[in-house]
Amino acid sequence: MRKSSLLILFFLVIFSFADSSAQDVPGAVTFHIYSSHTSFPDTGRTKGHVYDSVLYTAKEHYNDSTVLIITPKNLDARKKVDLVFWFHGWRNHVDNAAAYYELTKQFIESNRNAVLVLAETARDAPDSYGGKLEKQGDFEALVGDVLKGLKDKALIPQNCTFGHILLGGHSGAYEVMAMIIKNGGMPIDEAMLFDSLYGKTEIFMDWIKADKNHRFIHLYTDHGGTLEESRHMNQLLDQEKIIYFMVEEKDLKPEMYDKYPLIYIHSLKQHNDIVNQNNFRLMLENTPFLKTVK
Repeated sequence: MRKSSLLILFFLVIFSFADSSAQDVPGAVTFHIYSSHTSFPDTGRTKGHVYDSVLYTAKEHYNDSTVLIITPKNLDARKKVDLVFWFHGWRNHVDNAAAYYELTKQFIESNRNAVLVLAETARDAPDSYGGKLEKQGDFEALVGDVLKGLKDKALIPQNCTFGHILLGGHSGAYEVMAMIIKNGGMPIDEAMLFDSLYGKTEIFMDWIKADKNHRFIHLYTDHGGTLEESRHMNQLLDQEKIIYFMVEEKDLKPEMYDKYPLIYIHSLKQHNDIVNQNNFRLMLENTPFLKTVK
């Protein structure tokens, strides 16, 4: 990530999040597991991480292996279950992200026959590093742990495996998402970036070129630090003669999500406001990869 983007992102996300749990949303089954295949602990942060002359210690910020799992109460998964992974940005943690950005509420209201998974990364720290999830095959092992957790709760049958896998994330989540696409060892069908394209653009480009059915949706703002890199990626797509769709958020229609596999949505909202406006719900409702709960 460019230094200027880092500084902009830092000031945008420095506000204090209210400590809250994943919302108690009607129709949702919510529980936690702990997986040795989340981001941390990891050797890359055994001494913590220094940002802006502040030390974020390993004990406080890089030692949490929590995985928050959310399913609709009427989940109907038999041979396969579709999974949506969400990764939070800087200075946040999974339970707070689910509540503050109303992810649980938006997911349940989307009425998708799928499972929402929030795996902890750097807890309450200004850091995009994805830890073990950047390494070869670790995400595949995490998916296995999620499936086991669902089976242990008798939410899916013992012979059920993964179906479609979608990635979503806000702000600094771009790095772990890109590295999962590159090294995770699993087929990723869709990436939803919420003001999160700060770098790793070549990885997203390679993934887009690898399969015409891959979906890439990026919602970006003027002052979130992603504008320059968004334009850079547009230039790369133009050079490759890859068709994409650009639209102002105020002009966005739900059917556009279904019609266009590569979408750039320009928003006039602030960096931390773009997730809460039901944008996540609309993306889930209109992806071709997730079915409606019957």
